[in-house]
Amino acid sequence: MDAISKTNTLFFDNTELTEESVMPLVSDALAGGDDGELFLEESHSESLAFDDGRMKASNYDRSLGFGLRGLAGEAHGYAHSDAMTLDAIKRASNTIKAVNQGYGGTFNLAPEGGHNTPLYSDENPLEATDFTAKVKLIEEMDAYARGRDPLVKQVSISIASEWRAIRIMRPDGFQAADIRPLVRLNVSVVMEKNGRMEGGSSGAGGRVMFDQWLDPKAWQAEIDEAIRQARVNLESIAAPAGELEVVLGSGWPGVMLHEAVGHGLEGDFNRKGTSLFSGRMGEQVASKGVSVVDDGTIENRRGSITIDDEGTASRRNVLIEDGILVGYMQDRQNARLMGVEPTGNGRRESFAHAPMPRMTNTFMMSGNHSHEEIIQSVKKGLYAVNFGGGQVDITSGKFVFSASEAYLIENGKIGAPVKGATLIGNGPDAMSKITMIGDNLKLDNGVGTCGKAGQGVPVGVGQPTLKMGGITIGGTDIG
Repeated sequence: MDAISKTNTLFFDNTELTEESVMPLVSDALAGGDDGELFLEESHSESLAFDDGRMKASNYDRSLGFGLRGLAGEAHGYAHSDAMTLDAIKRASNTIKAVNQGYGGTFNLAPEGGHNTPLYSDENPLEATDFTAKVKLIEEMDAYARGRDPLVKQVSISIASEWRAIRIMRPDGFQAADIRPLVRLNVSVVMEKNGRMEGGSSGAGGRVMFDQWLDPKAWQAEIDEAIRQARVNLESIAAPAGELEVVLGSGWPGVMLHEAVGHGLEGDFNRKGTSLFSGRMGEQVASKGVSVVDDGTIENRRGSITIDDEGTASRRNVLIEDGILVGYMQDRQNARLMGVEPTGNGRRESFAHAPMPRMTNTFMMSGNHSHEEIIQSVKKGLYAVNFGGGQVDITSGKFVFSASEAYLIENGKIGAPVKGATLIGNGPDAMSKITMIGDNLKLDNGVGTCGKAGQGVPVGVGQPTLKMGGITIGGTDIG
C-alpha cells in the first residue's frame, strides 16, 4: 500500500473528512493568494528513560491534526487544530482568507515529483518491537554498563521511537504523502576516579526499526564508546587558551559546519539580507577544495525525507562547490520571492507549525589528505573529536562551541586529552582558514535535532577530518 492509500485510511476513513468535502474549503481559503496547502498529520511517539538503576520515565503520545496555510507575497496566514472536523477546517479557512483579502495573486505551480520512491520503511517502530523487549533491552544495557568498569557510578539510558504520517493537499489538485519512522538510542555514563567525576555519552538512530539495537553487538558498542569517552576525560588536563591550529575529527564535528555555516545558507535569512552569505552567490566563501552538500535523499538517515513538508521531492543540493557559493536551501515561499526553484527544504516540526527552510543531512565532501597526514602536519594544536553544546549568531556569523573530547597535538602526534576547550570564531572566516581536508567523510550516528524559530526537526551532519588555521581556543590553561 503506497503512502497516499495508507493516509486515506488515517485521515478519511477514520474521521468525518472526505477529499470531496475538504477540497472546496481549501480552494476557497487560498483563492487570490500565491500559494498554500492543507497539511494533515498523525504521529505516534514513545520514549523510555532508565536512570539510577531503574525506570524513571515511560511516555507515549498520539497526535492528530491539520495546518492550513495561505501565502500572499511575503505575508502568510496559518491556522491549525487537533480537531479533524469540517467545522474546524471551515474556521481555519476563514482565518486564512483574511491574508488574501484584496490581494490578486497568481497561484504558484504545484511541486514536481511529489511521489518520490520512499527512502525508508512505512512500518511503525512502536509496534514492530514489543514494549517488553524494549524494557528488557534497557535493563540489559544498564547491567552491562555497570559491569563493564568498576569506576562507573551512574548510567542513564533512553530510547525513543516515532511514526509520523503526513498528507499535503493543494487546491490545484496536487496531493502527496509520506510515512516516516524514526528511532534513537542514547547512553551516558559517569565515572569516578580518585574523587574526580567525568562523563561520556554515545547514541545512534535513524529512520529504521529497533531490530538492529536488539543485537548485543550493536548496543554494547554504544556503551563501550560512552565509557571510553569518560575514561579519556578522567585523564584530561586543562585546555590551553589562545590561537591554535585545530584539527576537527570526522563525523559528528560536522555539527559546527551545520550551525556556523548551514543556517546561514537557508533561503529566508538570505532573502531578508540577515546572513553573512546574502548576495554572495558565485563568490568565494570558503577555501578551495571545500564543498558542502545538503542531501535529504540518503536512505534511512535521520535527516532524510522522501518529500518535504510542502510536497516538494527531497533532493541533493550542492551549496558550496570548491569554495564557491552555488546554492541556498529553499522552501516554496522564499524560492518564489527570490525567483529560484524550491530545493525540498521546506520543513515543519508538526501540523501546528508553518514550514520554513531547514537543513536535512548537511555535510562537507572529502578531500585528498589522510587523517594521519593531517595530524602529522600540526606542530602545536588541538584535535577536537566530539562537540557538546554550541551557539551561533546567524547575522554576525560568530560561534562558540564546546569540545566534549579533545587532545593536544604536539610535533605531529596526538598528546594528552584536554578538558574545557572552547572554539571561538566566525563561520565564514573559519571556512576560509581550512587548509587540509581529509579523505574520510563520515556522517554522524543519527542523533541530531536542529532548532530554529522554536521548531525542532531531525537532521544529520557530517564531514571528513579538517585542519583549520588560527582558531581561538578558550581554555583554562593560560600559561
